[in-house]
Amino acid sequence: MSLNDKRILLGVTGSIAAYKAVELLRLLTKSGAEVQVVMTEAATKFVAPLTFETLTRQPVLLDMWSLEYSHRIGHIEATQRADLFVVAPATARTIARLALGLGDDFLSCIYLASRCPVLVAPAMDGDMFEHPAVQENLKRLRDRGVHVVEPDMGPLASGLVGRGRLADLPEILGAIERILVPRQDLAGQVVLVTAGPTREPLDPVRFLSNRSSGKMGYAIAEAAAARGAHVILVSGPTALPAPPGVDMIHVETAEEMYQAVLAKLEPARVVIKAAAVADYRPKQKADRKIKKDQAVSEVALEATPDILAELGKRKGTRILVGFAAETDDLVANARKKLQRKNLDLIVANDVGQAGAGFGVDTNMVKILDAMGGVEELPLLSKREVADRILDRVKGVL
Repeated sequence: MSLNDKRILLGVTGSIAAYKAVELLRLLTKSGAEVQVVMTEAATKFVAPLTFETLTRQPVLLDMWSLEYSHRIGHIEATQRADLFVVAPATARTIARLALGLGDDFLSCIYLASRCPVLVAPAMDGDMFEHPAVQENLKRLRDRGVHVVEPDMGPLASGLVGRGRLADLPEILGAIERILVPRQDLAGQVVLVTAGPTREPLDPVRFLSNRSSGKMGYAIAEAAAARGAHVILVSGPTALPAPPGVDMIHVETAEEMYQAVLAKLEPARVVIKAAAVADYRPKQKADRKIKKDQAVSEVALEATPDILAELGKRKGTRILVGFAAETDDLVANARKKLQRKNLDLIVANDVGQAGAGFGVDTNMVKILDAMGGVEELPLLSKREVADRILDRVKGVL
């Protein structure tokens, strides 16, 4: 994909992975981008600024006390010219600076002054990356709209093995391309997505539900809309804002979701069932709140409508994608579900894995297809997982 006429600020921080920024720079310039590099002082201990200056034919931004642009304020001018600010590698220290808005070096001042999108690719030791402080800082950045390319699992500079290696450069380049050159490969397609949990009432106060936050389904809806699709999102109760450009339908129970999905099925070319629908509901709903002293010893349950199975019967030429959240025998159980429900693809994840369960911003999934193939994805942001799922859908269309 071409990045012609795109201006990128590449921030390099003091990680052993700083040498990989040289290759990332080469890939960006090969794609047609104009790149200027800003380095922290620590980064200069790993790679000489002259290396970047030679490759970019532009001065490396180092000193927040000098006026780099004809006596205009350097960090302000640099951001005004940029289409994207990329920090790769990003150390724990730099991530903290950005999250806290410290502005105590040139790179963090550029971040505070930037009005362009920002992408951060962390790289550090595994225990550092997993530390709650780092995770909280990354969440704070994500909440502000910063794009995060999750690090990979593998051998680290410390000699240990963990999650902290800078993501593969093609993955970082792909994230940059998606931000700067949005795809419209789903233009003209109607995509029906379900998301979130359902709530099955026991009485006017209590209900049966599950831990789904809706984040994965909402990410799919947002990604599909960004790629040009007309998206219909049927959502159970969540705390998430509606994705921009999406037709929202709010439901609460499995029965309501069943009816809403079937009502909107006709125009849909693609159906992605990411909702965690309750399998059972109370057979009887009390009209009044059940008091503690009423001594309810058991609750009789009945099955809810199987939305995915019904869609499999009515599929026709549609592309049907399901999800399988499992705690054991992941691939085997997902494969059985794919075949039983007449799916084209199923996205399976082990909810017991760190970073891949409910309520988090990341996921680690396997995508199974009807031909027997299994694609294993590393830990990625849910938006990145959404795009990978849509890539597979596009391949089936």
